Amino acid sequence: MTGTHHGNRYGRSEEARQAVLHAADDLLVERGFAGVTIEGVAARAGVAKQTIYRWWSSKVDILLDTLIDDMAKELTPRDHGDVSRDLRAHLHKVALFLTRADAGAVFRALVGHAQHDPAMAARLRADYLSQQRARDRIPLERAVERGELSSETDIEVALDELLGPVHYRVLVTGEPVPRKFTDHLVDQFLVRYGTGRG
Repeated sequence: MTGTHHGNRYGRSEEARQAVLHAADDLLVERGFAGVTIEGVAARAGVAKQTIYRWWSSKVDILLDTLIDDMAKELTPRDHGDVSRDLRAHLHKVALFLTRADAGAVFRALVGHAQHDPAMAARLRADYLSQQRARDRIPLERAVERGELSSETDIEVALDELLGPVHYRVLVTGEPVPRKFTDHLVDQFLVRYGTGRG
């Protein structure tokens, strides 16, 4: 192991770290939350179990890091120069991420586990999902700057109105979240809040 990977300035091997995160992702999809173990992750990633424990204290910590890495890569909104296009594209990507991506399975597993672990739920919200919440704000903040939304728009409420129905379908009803559905959410939102400018 030490002959293969080179540590970065944080004392970690980035190559080994990514191998661990991918292994945890794969095992969760294959075996479910209960089937993910440190031993299994170590074997799949090709690293020593002790190496994992130097970086993470539990499988939950690994999965949390996996989730935030994947969210940052996949769910950072692009700027299309138009609020309708921005929101349509972002909500569609969120829906695909939550329903089809391996990382979406990680998200659903962690949210489920959080129902029985208040401390983990607090960490999930404060340390991880808050980062995605900040990314979700970006299209709305751009729209305010461009004059497409009023400066009086309550962005936190707007996020709940746009993303709440997506998460409800994913986590509660299990209904599909097609592009038609997310586009409708955006259209209805802009009818209520759009200024018609931009």
